[in-house]
Amino acid sequence: MNPRSPFRNGNFRRLFAAQVTSLAGSGLATVALALLAFDIAGGNAGLVLGTALAIKMVAYVTIAPIAGAYASRFPRARLLISLDLVRATIVCLLPFVSEVWQVYLLIFALNCCAAAFTPTYQATIPELLPDDASYTRALSYSRLAYDIESLASPTLAALALIFLSYDMLFAANGLTFLLSAALISMSVLPASKSQAPDDSLWFNLTAGVRVYLATPRLRGLFALSLALAWGGAMVIVNTVVLVRGELGGSATDTAIVLACYGAGSMMVALMLPGWLDHHPDRTPMLAGAVITALALFAGAWALSYTLLYTLWFLLGAGSSLIQTPAGRLLKRSSNIDNRSAVYAAHFALSHACWLLAYPVAGWAGSLMGLQATFVLLGLLSLVSAQLVRRLWVPGDAAVLPHVHDEMSHAHVHIHDEHHHHEHEGWEGPEPHRHAHHHAQLTHEHEFVIDRHHPVWPERG
Repeated sequence: MNPRSPFRNGNFRRLFAAQVTSLAGSGLATVALALLAFDIAGGNAGLVLGTALAIKMVAYVTIAPIAGAYASRFPRARLLISLDLVRATIVCLLPFVSEVWQVYLLIFALNCCAAAFTPTYQATIPELLPDDASYTRALSYSRLAYDIESLASPTLAALALIFLSYDMLFAANGLTFLLSAALISMSVLPASKSQAPDDSLWFNLTAGVRVYLATPRLRGLFALSLALAWGGAMVIVNTVVLVRGELGGSATDTAIVLACYGAGSMMVALMLPGWLDHHPDRTPMLAGAVITALALFAGAWALSYTLLYTLWFLLGAGSSLIQTPAGRLLKRSSNIDNRSAVYAAHFALSHACWLLAYPVAGWAGSLMGLQATFVLLGLLSLVSAQLVRRLWVPGDAAVLPHVHDEMSHAHVHIHDEHHHHEHEGWEGPEPHRHAHHHAQLTHEHEFVIDRHHPVWPERG
């Protein structure tokens, strides 16, 4: 096995298997939810599904920061297993609903669990795989898992529905969550490191977002997430309108066009880790935003299937150029104290971009026509790419010289390069908490925003 392969780590193998299993089940449940919505709402099924999608994004944006603030206070394995068990219960309740409001309530509860589970899972992987090369390949395989699920789940659901009712797809999703919980229970995960117990509620809730917005490369990642969302929303919202309405195609033609998007994403996910071993992350990520913008502009003239296949392939490639290295940036920009909060902040902020892009793509397509929508979203992607260039400049060094101003405060700490104070004997073993003083200090090390480094050092 390749020495850089993350699958050499048995705990990662089990966690990855848990991810793939739950993704497959969720894909089946997505198809079942569409059929359930039609049974309950008939011709208004599209409205029900659209509202459910909006509720999903609202849950992601609002719950993820809360989960990120407090997830580190619980044993990771126990937290992830509990969330899987709750999700299994919720999806098994869906076949019994008879009112639209019940669907909305269960979808919100289900995605609250996902908003806590996914960032916690993602923040665990870099601690299992501290080597950058192995972690990069883990990100690539994770991207592949999402792409394969989006392509395979509709096919698997169609085959299953030949023999089963759609209610059984919910049951299958419940079983996948139970299997995911079993796989996690067989893994040994790094212990969580909790924040000081008397930090204020507001401090905890905003910790991840404050780190995110104070870190130049993560501000750039937010702009990249915007560029990704403009292109992805066009694909998800308007592919069926473009193929069925503008080109007069069939459901099969729609599936082929969407498959081209997945193929572009998978190809880049497979090729990119080798490039990232020797090159900075910024170059391919910025290229992904530019490719997305150019493909959207060209889409205004997508009058044939050949051009559409090409453009959707490029949009998929652009999305993977942005998404695959994103975890590397989050890892570089966080430490053991705030990693869960930073991953949760990215989860919330990136989904806020989708919450904005979905209605823009839908309303613009309906009110302005698809040609004008391509141009509008292309312009928004180009603006996002320009923001990346301004927010995340080249030469993004990890080790930075910086000055610590004199300060006094109290928090849980160990004796490291920032703590060289005397003790009187009552403070207890490390880590411990007591009031202490920091003299002014100038030094350099791998720099991340945290309690002792609240501001990014100026260049030069």
